Amino acid sequence: MQVTVSPAVIKGTVTANPSKSAMQRAVAAALLARGTSIIRNPGLSNDCLAALEVAENLGAKIKREADHFEITSNGVKPFYDEINCGESGLGIRMFTPIAALSDIAITIEGHGSLKTRPMNFFEEVLPQLGVKCVTNGGKLPLQIQGPLTPKNITIDGSLSSQFLTGLLMAYGAVADDATITVTDLKSKPYIALTLQLMEHFGVHVEEKNFETFYFRKKQAYKAVEYTVEGDWSGAAFLLVAAAVAGKAEVQHLNTASAQSDKAIIDALKKAGAGMLEGVFTVNIEKGGLNPFEFDATDCPDLFPPLVALAANCKGITTIKGVSRLAHKESDRGLTLQEEFGKMGIRIDLQGDIMLVHGGTGIKGAQVHSHNDHRIAMACAVAALTADGPVTIDNAEAINKSYPEFFDHLELIGGKVAVNV
Repeated sequence: MQVTVSPAVIKGTVTANPSKSAMQRAVAAALLARGTSIIRNPGLSNDCLAALEVAENLGAKIKREADHFEITSNGVKPFYDEINCGESGLGIRMFTPIAALSDIAITIEGHGSLKTRPMNFFEEVLPQLGVKCVTNGGKLPLQIQGPLTPKNITIDGSLSSQFLTGLLMAYGAVADDATITVTDLKSKPYIALTLQLMEHFGVHVEEKNFETFYFRKKQAYKAVEYTVEGDWSGAAFLLVAAAVAGKAEVQHLNTASAQSDKAIIDALKKAGAGMLEGVFTVNIEKGGLNPFEFDATDCPDLFPPLVALAANCKGITTIKGVSRLAHKESDRGLTLQEEFGKMGIRIDLQGDIMLVHGGTGIKGAQVHSHNDHRIAMACAVAALTADGPVTIDNAEAINKSYPEFFDHLELIGGKVAVNV
């Protein structure tokens, strides 16, 4: 799909899409619970749909209603000996330890960029917990056979917090007096979201400095109702769109959320955008935008909208955390440099630092998403203040996390033309 976004003034009100991070975790918790859980305001992105399919294959029965999903489960009791996590990094890292709770040999697959992401972590950690695990040279497919037996372990948290999320959720179902110790943990807010959701489903984890996680006694997930909150990752693009090209109100955003990408608010304030925060809404408008410094180590998904913001700031913006970008849907540091370069924006990569030379004028151009949803959305936001239309090839990449994105952009004044 090819989409052309033309320069436009942003004005209006829009509701944020559901958080795929919260949705996927809720599906996993509902699988681990016994009984029927109800997931309201469910996400329907590709990653969310993949999580629902995995849960079904691992034993859950799922009924889709008009405004919610009913997930009925009796714990992990696989119907099949293979699961496919689509292209979801969180999905494969979270569901692998959960699938390992079963004693059935299971093959775990994925597609697209997931095929190239490192899976060595599982070969290193799961055998310590009694799980047979074989990868294809550190890549997919994974072959596992449990059951997982919780023990006191120490893991490296530097690559991704998603591995820890999977272990925490699996331990929550079976652990009795066990501890997970983590060194160099990245994206701590995502672990806060995991713990918050586990608590909602009846499992409490004692945590100390995001370094030690205690499971004092055997617990069980409870079937409950859960409403998925708005997604700060997707909303970040709408907020930046308003900050660079007009003004807008983005609703259904929990300003007390544990989502790490809520940090976009801090970046927008540093850049000088006008802002008024409510409890579940954010009003934002264009101000005199200045270059800013921002550490995105714990929120690497914010790099694309931050670059779109920085391109409109007069001067050099410094963003830290580039090392977290290599194993995304694309190598995002290089991809942002390439695609924004086509639009006349210079980006320098210096080790863990990205320097964005903003205020030099954004040019109309033809760009490519590299099958990366966040690159497609960042280019669309940049087009709002370009000197001509920006055409985005492979724009359907947005379906991974935010299939409604172009509709929502139009709703607040964006000029979008779709060529299927």
